[in-house]
Amino acid sequence: MFEEEIKQAIKKAIPSVVSIVANKTLVQKGDGSQFWGFLEDENTPLEFSASLKKEKIKVSGGTGFIIDSEGLILTNRHVISDPKAEYTVVLNDGRKFPIKILAQDLINDIAILKIEAKNLPAVELGNSSNLELGQTAIAIGNALGQFQNTISVGVVSGLSRFITASSTISGESSKLRGLIQTDAAINPGNSGGPLIDIDGKVIGINAACVFGAENIGFALPINNAKKCLEDIKKYGRIRQSFLGIRYLLVNSELQKKNNMQVDYGAMVVSEDLPGDLAVFPASPAQKAGIKEFDIILECQKEKITEENPLDAILQKFQVGKDIELKILREGKEKILKAKLEEKK
Repeated sequence: MFEEEIKQAIKKAIPSVVSIVANKTLVQKGDGSQFWGFLEDENTPLEFSASLKKEKIKVSGGTGFIIDSEGLILTNRHVISDPKAEYTVVLNDGRKFPIKILAQDLINDIAILKIEAKNLPAVELGNSSNLELGQTAIAIGNALGQFQNTISVGVVSGLSRFITASSTISGESSKLRGLIQTDAAINPGNSGGPLIDIDGKVIGINAACVFGAENIGFALPINNAKKCLEDIKKYGRIRQSFLGIRYLLVNSELQKKNNMQVDYGAMVVSEDLPGDLAVFPASPAQKAGIKEFDIILECQKEKITEENPLDAILQKFQVGKDIELKILREGKEKILKAKLEEKK
């Protein structure tokens, strides 16, 4: 019976899963004997030699999934992170469409795409806030960029994980927090695909795997994407809450080195560059009275640490939210209040 439930969940979700292909233009000699590199701009004329030719080639592949019958697609931001690539969505039935990138959330590694198509099969979004260890987790994706609709089945093996991930496409690194850990195999190319539950509802977006380890994969909680989708539908963009400071996370090493009172918090400090400021002018932070070298210990009673940094806490709140900050200034704790504004 359990096997039949898994089959039904996969059957329910798989029509909504798409491949995302990145193409770039290769420049080479007409006889193919010499490689000249990728064309940086498609409109650049080939003036080097009459014998040179252009050819589009696939440079990477990822996965996404349809969340709206009118063509909205969710994926990882790093899947579409190369600004010089041309991206195409390949539907489960083989149809191909160019994409429009509606929004990118750099903090959560989420991208929202749009294709011009109608009556598409959309997957149902679940709730990632009530997940339990041991519950069934099914990953669907375009494994290794080649094997469409690859299925792997496992369980939720960890919650609220924190990792530093590197993109195999762009090479950039990012810190991802609050992740779902699963032993369902997640391979390169699976990125952006859905992690579904036994009911076929999406509980996460496949994000990363650990090379050199077996059965350790991570997915972004789907509830992170829900807020982005609400913003897109209501405002046409992702709205991110803005406090207006630069800060350095305090840890035990920094505490010992500088003989500080605490080993946690966000120390308000500039990057020591010409014209750089620790507190932005006319920002919510300045209006609240935050000063350089203050250490923000808590935001809305949440302790600020390396695993739970200030940015991660702030993204939980809507623009316009009044927040309470506990700070340490010259050895004394005090409470300040700020109203969050939209990040421009």
